[in-house]
Amino acid sequence: MDVRRARSLLQGAISETTGNWADLGCGEGTFTLALAELLGPAGRIYAVDRDTQVLSKLGRRASGHTNVIPVLADFSQTPDPPDLDGPLAGLLFANSLHFTAHPERILQAWMHKLCAGGQVIIVEYDRRAANPWVPYPIAPARLETVAAEAGLTQPRVTAREPSTFSGDLYVAAMTRPH
Repeated sequence: MDVRRARSLLQGAISETTGNWADLGCGEGTFTLALAELLGPAGRIYAVDRDTQVLSKLGRRASGHTNVIPVLADFSQTPDPPDLDGPLAGLLFANSLHFTAHPERILQAWMHKLCAGGQVIIVEYDRRAANPWVPYPIAPARLETVAAEAGLTQPRVTAREPSTFSGDLYVAAMTRPH
């Protein structure tokens, strides 16, 4: 997926365009860069990943974006990386929660970093893809339960497109109640 397509998918989900965000499990940064374009200079994105090689590649790709800050950490193990200033206006989990068997635990662990009214944006597959790299897909119906257990509002699906692998890729937005 390219940054333009990722930006198009995220656009309807982002309501808060200022403040600090975290892209958790950012990989090489396609969605990080899309978010940076949507937020503009008023937003800062902490791009969190546990892989130094992908963060290095992200650093090269994001060289023109001074508001993208790579952070070396495993978001599933460290809900409070030292380099992350809070509170956060938003959390982005783009193709990352499907690597965890209990996404509600991950979301709960990060709630202390999210300001009241802050957004959580999920980019996810609705079912197991043909490739085994999506071990725990989160269908929209399951996301409703996950969000409730994490103390978030009911998810609102804002975009959907057919996946290259199978099923659909969708974007859902939730907020932390005030």
